[in-house]
Amino acid sequence: MPVVEFDAMPANARVWIFATDRPLGNGERDRLLKQVDGFLAQWRAHGAPLTAARDWRYDQFLFVGVDEEAAGVSGCSIDALVHGLRALEAELDTRLIDHSPVLYRDNREIRRVSRPDFDELVKAGSVTSQTTVFNNTLTSVGDVRDGKWEGPAADSWHGQAFFDG
Repeated sequence: MPVVEFDAMPANARVWIFATDRPLGNGERDRLLKQVDGFLAQWRAHGAPLTAARDWRYDQFLFVGVDEEAAGVSGCSIDALVHGLRALEAELDTRLIDHSPVLYRDNREIRRVSRPDFDELVKAGSVTSQTTVFNNTLTSVGDVRDGKWEGPAADSWHGQAFFDG
């Protein structure tokens, strides 16, 4: 199947969100997206082509979506995606696969810190339950569209993990 526009994905399409550890420059972004597009164009699960899409936001976030109505992803197909992204990490000298850091907005700048460091920022009052965070654990395109990806910490898993204790 061809790569489709991310906006054309149905709400129930599966999504993975990857974040680089720094904004990528135009040349780096172009390399990343060219390789991701090439991978998605040939991505298969058990020989069946996958209907896939990608999106790039804030020079730092890669969204990969799959419409599982026609063909569902398999463990091997997900492993292939991760393997390809790991190779890009090395080429671009960045991190993509690490979901443990917390990404949040400090004024207009996106920050990436460890969970313990974020907890310290909460205790110091530097971030609050209204601080904008990015929830890269979402699994459906619909959740992204419904505004659950970027918003106040209180409305995400961050609220329970850092503010309700």
